Amino acid sequence: MENTLGLEIIEVVEQAAIASARLMGKGDKNEADRVAVEAMRERMNKIYMRGRIVIGEGERDDAPMLYIGEEVGICTQPDAKDYCNPDELVEIDIAVDPCEGTNLCAYGQPGSMAVLAISEKGGLFAAPDFYMNKLAAPAAAKGKVDIRKTPTENLKILAECLDRGIDELVVVVMKRDRHNDLIKEIREAGARVRLISDGDVSAAISAAFAGTNIHALMGIGAAPEGVISAAAMRCLGAHFQGQLVYDPAVVKTGLIGESKEANIERLQSMGITDPDRVYDASELASGQTVLFAACGITPGTLMEGVRFFGGGMRTQSLVISSQSKTARFVDTIHVKDTQKTLQLR
Repeated sequence: MENTLGLEIIEVVEQAAIASARLMGKGDKNEADRVAVEAMRERMNKIYMRGRIVIGEGERDDAPMLYIGEEVGICTQPDAKDYCNPDELVEIDIAVDPCEGTNLCAYGQPGSMAVLAISEKGGLFAAPDFYMNKLAAPAAAKGKVDIRKTPTENLKILAECLDRGIDELVVVVMKRDRHNDLIKEIREAGARVRLISDGDVSAAISAAFAGTNIHALMGIGAAPEGVISAAAMRCLGAHFQGQLVYDPAVVKTGLIGESKEANIERLQSMGITDPDRVYDASELASGQTVLFAACGITPGTLMEGVRFFGGGMRTQSLVISSQSKTARFVDTIHVKDTQKTLQLR
């Protein structure tokens, strides 16, 4: 799969990032999302594959989306039988967020990126558009920290695993009212908190890399993005756990249904019989081969954002593979037909 699709999925996230970056700072998050969706869809439909979107985006705020169940790729087109060999056909499941952090892009803030994860058919957990309690940590803490423990307990374990004091740890938490008690406990335990407004996929993955000054992600965010994060963290051998949140009183928004009971019924109708189950990365991204790709829209901890110049634009992407056990940072110059110069830096 990596050999067949590796370069192509980089180009998918690059095109989505470039499209969104043209709207950076203009205050229109839905338009930034829409153009990213269109660019991602257009490029995916040029790939020799039969792909199925198992995690789409935009359902929560009625924004444009690559919808769940949508088929993409050359071999899903009406005349596919004329040029697709079933024996060579690559069938994959795809999780996408064409503009992760739409507000970040709209207001010119750091950390927005275009992301996707792919695996063979059935290899990605089809997360409902609910919320998820998440815990991400470096590989050294894998299987030692646990989302069922208190934040204080996990910080003590993490400090031991990383051979540093708790006061040297930085935990990323989304700035939401639901996290007030979590933030208070992390600070009382002695760790430092980095608050973010959006974009917890980047924060989760940053915890897997030394040198980012991010040692953990804690708290509740969107469940679909949790699966995308899990795909990357599985490939990196890092720690990720997620537990669905279905109680509106916990989330403190009106976005996941009117009642806890109705949400449990919805989960059961989707085949999720144990709504309180804790999933690890290998369960959320269970495929034999998993690929993750991201391209920076605005500058972030992991990647530069899209940079425009007279002759084109420059992007930085990250592609992570469970097959080759690699994390590749890809720096690309996109040349216009009418270029006058090529910008090196």
